[in-house]
Amino acid sequence: MDRVVVITGLAQGMGREVAKLLGKSGWKIAGFDMDRDGISSLEKELDSLGVDRLLTAMDITDRNGILEFRDTVLDKFKQVDTVLSNVGIGFFGPFEEVDLEKALKCLEINVIGAASIFQAFIPSMRENRHGKLLAMSSLVGQIPFPFESIYSASKFAIEGLVLSLRYEVEPFGIRVGLIEPAQVSTTFAEKIHILPPEGSPYRDRAKRFIRRDNELIKTAPTPIQAAEKIAKTIMHKRPKLHSQVDFMSTFFLFLNRMLPTKVRDAILLGHMDIKV
Repeated sequence: MDRVVVITGLAQGMGREVAKLLGKSGWKIAGFDMDRDGISSLEKELDSLGVDRLLTAMDITDRNGILEFRDTVLDKFKQVDTVLSNVGIGFFGPFEEVDLEKALKCLEINVIGAASIFQAFIPSMRENRHGKLLAMSSLVGQIPFPFESIYSASKFAIEGLVLSLRYEVEPFGIRVGLIEPAQVSTTFAEKIHILPPEGSPYRDRAKRFIRRDNELIKTAPTPIQAAEKIAKTIMHKRPKLHSQVDFMSTFFLFLNRMLPTKVRDAILLGHMDIKV
């Protein structure tokens, strides 16, 4: 049977690599991204591999567009086996100084974006009594990191969304899962690492956090390495509810379960070089 995956945010990075890996394994690929040039170049790559695909340039906040996309995908492929909600943006800064209008945009993209693509494809999966809904979460979806309060809030929300949704859709044969990386060596963090202004009481610690984060990114998995583990999760008949792609997330999530909060916090602050 043909297997079809929908991936949001697949023009670059992990999403792109997952699309190529699955395409090489015989999957049909559908997806969208705002990056028109990235979509165009991915189409050419998938075509060269002989992959049946349906890609378009679209904003995850275009909810009417998502419904039209769904109808086009189902008209072409008849069914969808897996939806991977991969699109997301980062957000960095001391909470006291956060622009809440920009924070609202982050929550709209990261949380409601995932909700809208899942909601669009649930009816067909429910009727077929088959499908998987997978969301890219993060280590900070369970362990809050300083200076990432809004981003953490969005990933905590994704975790809550998926864990609640599970009870509703599993009786219809739909499985759900969370993929929780700590870091991947992309430009994701670099785009959001903006120092607080001179005179900010948070500037020194934020500067140390950024320096440490940049050090960790150098040894983080590459997008291809992360994509290999994500693709395995997608292809697994019964993927785990929580999956990781790197040692750091697995290690810290283990500590989060096992250690008292004060001990965990001390390790986290030391690890990110932001002890007062």
